[in-house]
Amino acid sequence: MEDLASLSQAIAACRICVEQPIRRPLPHEPRPVAWPSATARILIAGQAPGTRVHASGRPFTDPSGDRLRSWMGVDETVFYDRDRIAIVPMGFCFPGLDAKGSDLPPRPECRATWHDRLMAAMPQIELILAVGATAQHYHLARLGLGHLIAPTLTATVGNWAAVLQASAQPAVFAMPHPSWRNSGWLKRHPWFEAELLPVLRRRIAARL
Repeated sequence: MEDLASLSQAIAACRICVEQPIRRPLPHEPRPVAWPSATARILIAGQAPGTRVHASGRPFTDPSGDRLRSWMGVDETVFYDRDRIAIVPMGFCFPGLDAKGSDLPPRPECRATWHDRLMAAMPQIELILAVGATAQHYHLARLGLGHLIAPTLTATVGNWAAVLQASAQPAVFAMPHPSWRNSGWLKRHPWFEAELLPVLRRRIAARL
């Protein structure tokens, strides 16, 4: 097993998406934002940093982070305690914007280069918040649960109880992104807040 501290240092210095990109190079200077942990039992696996996180260098320093913390039932002190919560998005750097001004998908170089090695170096993780389709595809497939990945994110999240039961160790919660752009989705699917979030909060509290 690789040393997590060495891996973290290598990730902080990573320039693969500029110097050896799989597709087009990253359109700006890399600034990897990933917080692995050797002690945390909870892992937040999101998509990729946005513009505010790229500027701050801290994960979820934006309205999405406020909503995610509310979903989890934790404050900023707990959320940013790296001994208790690891944050490893599927893309470590802000991927840039498309023609419509929306964030591009996470860069594939991160998953190809780092994720398997990081997960092997964090065997203590007991609970994974798979936020967004990219994280769900990776973690469910990695745990041999690819058959639970539905054709749409809504269907995968809607099957959250079956995903949770099948992924006993570590347990996986399939979740939508906490972006405020998903406010309409939350209104159309009230079961997420009424049914999933109480279970999530209990599981998080038990591991803190």
